[in-house]
Amino acid sequence: MGKKKPKVLAAEWEKFHDGMKANDYSEEAIKAIWDVMLPFSGYAFNKSHTAGYGLVSYWTAYLKANYPAEYMAALLTSVGDDKDKAGIYLADARKLGVTVLPPDVNESVAEFAAIGDDVRFGLRSVRNVGDNVIDTVITARKTKGKFTSFADFLDKAELPALNKRAVESLIKAGAFDSLGHTRRGLCAVHETAIDAVVPLKKAAAYGQDDLFAGLGGAAGDDGESGFGLAVRIDDGEWSRKQLLSTEREMLGMYVSAHPLDSTEHILAAHRDTTIPDLLASGRTEGTVRLAGLITSVQNKVTKQGNAWAIVNLADRDGTIEVLFFPATYQLVLGALVEDSVISVQGRINDRDGAISIFGQELQVLDVTAAERSGAAPVQLAFPYHRVNEPMVSELRRIMGAHPGESPVHLFVRGPHKTTVYLLRSTVNAATIASDIKGSFGQDTWHGVA
Repeated sequence: MGKKKPKVLAAEWEKFHDGMKANDYSEEAIKAIWDVMLPFSGYAFNKSHTAGYGLVSYWTAYLKANYPAEYMAALLTSVGDDKDKAGIYLADARKLGVTVLPPDVNESVAEFAAIGDDVRFGLRSVRNVGDNVIDTVITARKTKGKFTSFADFLDKAELPALNKRAVESLIKAGAFDSLGHTRRGLCAVHETAIDAVVPLKKAAAYGQDDLFAGLGGAAGDDGESGFGLAVRIDDGEWSRKQLLSTEREMLGMYVSAHPLDSTEHILAAHRDTTIPDLLASGRTEGTVRLAGLITSVQNKVTKQGNAWAIVNLADRDGTIEVLFFPATYQLVLGALVEDSVISVQGRINDRDGAISIFGQELQVLDVTAAERSGAAPVQLAFPYHRVNEPMVSELRRIMGAHPGESPVHLFVRGPHKTTVYLLRSTVNAATIASDIKGSFGQDTWHGVA
C-alpha cells in the first residue's frame, strides 16, 4: 500500500474483499475500511517509531520554550544555505522575541550562535568567506584580544584573513559595524589598506621586521597599534536602500533592517498569507494572493518569440518566484520594476518540491507614507477573545507612558485569519517591551519588525 503499486494493490484488494465478505461484512463496510487504510499506509509506522518521535518532540519543545536563543541558533545552523527555510525560522525567532543580529568579527563564530538572549549570524553565512578566513579571524581575536578598529584588525589578523574579496564581503554584511566605521568608508579604503599591510606582514614572517623599525610593535601616529598603519576612513555612509541591498547580497536575506519595515499593515491588507507561511503550509495547488517587494526581474523570451518574466518577490521573512507568462506579462509589464511593492494573485505551482506562483493579477501598493515614518514598527499579537475594553484601556495607558517614533502593529488572531491594525499612537520600542510583557504576557510581545 505504502508504495502505491497498482497491480499489487489490485491483487491485495481481492484477497481483502473476499476475506471480509467471508466474515459477513457488507460491501459498504469493506469499502469504508479499505478507504481508511489506503491513505494511512502512505505514512504509517510502528509504535516504537511513534514513541521516538514523541520523545524528540518533547525535547525540542522544552528547548524552544526554555532556551529560545540557543534553540533558534541550532535550528538556523541546521538548514545551511536553504534561504527559504532560514526565512521561516527567522520569522519564528522574531515571534519568540529573539533578535537575529548581523555577523560581527568580534563575536561571530563559524555558525549561528546564541549571544545572551539574541542570535548572532555565523561568519560561514557570508558569501566569499571560507573556513580558512574564519579560523584566522577567530584565532586572532582569541590570542590578541578583540579588534578595536579596522587598522587593529589589519594588525592582529594573519595573512589568510586579509583576502580582499572576503574582507569586502564582511564589510558589506555588517561584520565591522561594531568597530565604529561606516560600510561605505571601509569599502573605499580596504583594498589600499590591505595592499599596504600585506608586504609588511610577509616581511615580518621572514624575520625582516627590523627593516621597518618604526612600524612593528609600536603605536603609529594615528594611535593605532602594531604596524601603525594610518587608515583614514570617511564618515559618509550609503543610503539605507544600498546598505540593505548589499547586506542581502552577502547574506542572502535582510538582517539589520528590511525595506518593508513600517509597511506590514499595508501588506497584510493585500495578501492571504505570508511567503514563509505558504512555503511551510505544504500547499501545492490552488490560488493565493501575496504581497512584497520585487527584488529582481529576469526578462525571458519563449521559443515563439513572446516575452515573459520571472520575478523574485520578497516579504519580511521569505522570497518566492512569480512567473508572468506572455498573456499576463503584457498587462503587468509596466509594474515589473525592482524595488516596487506589489500585491500579486496567482496559481501555486509545485515543481519537484520547489514552490512558485504563476502570476495572474498584479496591483502596485503605495507605501510612501509608511516609509517616511522611518522607525521600524512594534508588533503585538492577541487572540481575538482577549480583545476587550479593559485590555484596550490598559494598552492605551502603556502606550501613553512610552511615547516615541515607532508605529504599533496589532495582530488580532481569529479562528480562521489574522487581522493587522495600525494603531494611531507611536511608542518608544526600547522601553515599552517590559510593560507589555508584564501586563499581557510574554507571548503578546513579538518584538520590533
